[in-house]
Amino acid sequence: MIRFDCDYTQSAHPRILARLQETAAEQHAGYGMDDRCEKARAYIKAACNAPHADVHFFVGGTQANATVISAILRPHQGVISPDTGHINTNETGAVEGVGHKILTVPGQDGKLTAAQVAKVYDTHWADASHEHLAQPALVYISHPTERGTVYTLAELEAISAVCKEKGLPLFLDGARMGYGLAATGTDVTLEDLARLCDVFYIGGTKMGALFGEAVVITNDAFKQDFRYIIKHHMGMLAKGFLLGIQFECLFEDGLYFELGRHAVKQAERLKQGILDAGLTLEYNTTASQLFPRVPDALAEKLREKFIFAHWAKPNDTHSVIRFCMSWATKPEDVDMLIEMLKD
Repeated sequence: MIRFDCDYTQSAHPRILARLQETAAEQHAGYGMDDRCEKARAYIKAACNAPHADVHFFVGGTQANATVISAILRPHQGVISPDTGHINTNETGAVEGVGHKILTVPGQDGKLTAAQVAKVYDTHWADASHEHLAQPALVYISHPTERGTVYTLAELEAISAVCKEKGLPLFLDGARMGYGLAATGTDVTLEDLARLCDVFYIGGTKMGALFGEAVVITNDAFKQDFRYIIKHHMGMLAKGFLLGIQFECLFEDGLYFELGRHAVKQAERLKQGILDAGLTLEYNTTASQLFPRVPDALAEKLREKFIFAHWAKPNDTHSVIRFCMSWATKPEDVDMLIEMLKD
């Protein structure tokens, strides 16, 4: 069976595995206070053009999301998120488990708009009983979104501007950031994200690493005591150098961006194959995920050779399914899928 159900079905890029083996005999200080992590931090800050940023390494995305959000918010405050946001739909209540309500608004193809942010904030403070409600004090978005869509630079600039106007920090979930940065026609760069966000993270788990996410803090207000908060949330890996080695490998010569481009290229090939087969796409995605609407009989036939995600059931005869490309997607597997769609 060939898997297109997610982007972390294989262990790690061969160069990362080789680097881990090459460095296996090295001895390092623990908890991310080692030379390998420092080199990785330097590469990431250079790529972001953010020399004064703080960079912290985590094992996984849920851990990073819950830690960052609880570090920024006070106990009575909540986080504004699209209703399709990963923290709302796929993290088993982790953010609310650490004490912060998620204030959801209807996503527009998975995206949040500046107008929605302003409305949530203004509506709260216009309510005479606002102190009885969770106070909106942070904005969460992801790039790409859970619908596979990506923000334009204008959209991000508008969100960032309203966040600054209202005094709301902007936090961007970058679990699939590498695919968003490589999306067809995108005008968003890593430097833009560093400029517009107060905190964001660069995903490694879905981008060729064995595991790992790099949280980048550009706002000085959130840097103090962040390592204490990581430890308090049980997120400080003793062998932190294992994370540093992987991100060093991803960022020393552009491998991270190369892997993103590979996945998007395969997604574009499959998109054309889906359209050539007379099928429609549920969302206008330009990164690494595709959501075709297919007859149920075709979905069952595809399941004989491929594993993919069931996404929605719009009617009695059709389903929306998801194909997810990754850093490791083989062109020949895409070819096989396209041929089956044609047949």
